[in-house]
Amino acid sequence: MKVGLYLATQFTPETPLSPRLGNLIEQVRVAQASGFASLWAAQHFITAPMQMFQTMPLLARLSGEAKGMQVGTNILVFPLLNPVLVAEEAATLDWFTDGNFVLGVGIGYRPEEFPAMGGRLKERVGRLDEGLGIVRRFWTEDRVTHKGKYYAFENLGLSLKPKRPGGPPIWIAAVVEPAIKRAATLGDEWLITFYPTIAAVGEQLAFYRATRAAAGLAPASEYPLCRECYVGAGNASAVAECSAQIQYKYGAYAAWGQDKILSEADRFDQPFEQFRQDRFIIGDESAVADELARYRDRLGVKHFIMRMQWPGLDQALVLKSIERLGRIVARL
Repeated sequence: MKVGLYLATQFTPETPLSPRLGNLIEQVRVAQASGFASLWAAQHFITAPMQMFQTMPLLARLSGEAKGMQVGTNILVFPLLNPVLVAEEAATLDWFTDGNFVLGVGIGYRPEEFPAMGGRLKERVGRLDEGLGIVRRFWTEDRVTHKGKYYAFENLGLSLKPKRPGGPPIWIAAVVEPAIKRAATLGDEWLITFYPTIAAVGEQLAFYRATRAAAGLAPASEYPLCRECYVGAGNASAVAECSAQIQYKYGAYAAWGQDKILSEADRFDQPFEQFRQDRFIIGDESAVADELARYRDRLGVKHFIMRMQWPGLDQALVLKSIERLGRIVARL
């Protein structure tokens, strides 16, 4: 079992940013010392009034603190980005991480991001499909010629190849069945997002595995699962310490429309105690250990990616939670 740290890189409008980068550096150092296997950060654009560090420069800065860890994007909003730029920057980060970079991508969901970045929402699936093929070719071929629907160029080569032969693995985030099918056939792993219940993830994983098998692809190896996770001194105190902050985060998600594609039973405006059941991993060390074992045994998950801070949660509590989770994983 592996565990990764998903960094909270968004901050409320009134938050002074100067100390926040130092906090993130400290979290990575504590996670690395606690045996965490991976480090992740997300991407969005034009999030004002919410403040947010951009993903690739942040991960480049933190890669020195994450020696020996996988470092990945979870996720880049790929259809908004030029695939040549993605291939170049990912190759550079692969060198910064000693060949341990993971390119995690998704199609995006915030309508306002697309016109602001010169994109069109209706083109996002096509740009993902075509663009990922371009990225892989640039990583493996000396010169690339391409004439497609969205991109065209002739006889070009990257500034540098990734350190890892063949390039970093590509992990694709997906929520609904058509997107999970793309993740199964185009990606090396499916990045399973934070909010489906364990039962829903089980059904989706069965579809994902069957899709890969039908395509003649080898089974995935890690099944990386993202969860909200907080490990406190006791069960009641753990919930009390993080519930308001997690609710703030999901309120922002709802305002951005992230739950519009979900069923009524999965919408984010439910009472917290109801919504967190079978979704979030919160409790003392014993309770969290039991939950991790339940996910592992029921789903076959081998890599948990944990978000352990949300806007407003005190840094000292975050660090204690990271250390406790490290002890749990060492025992499991």
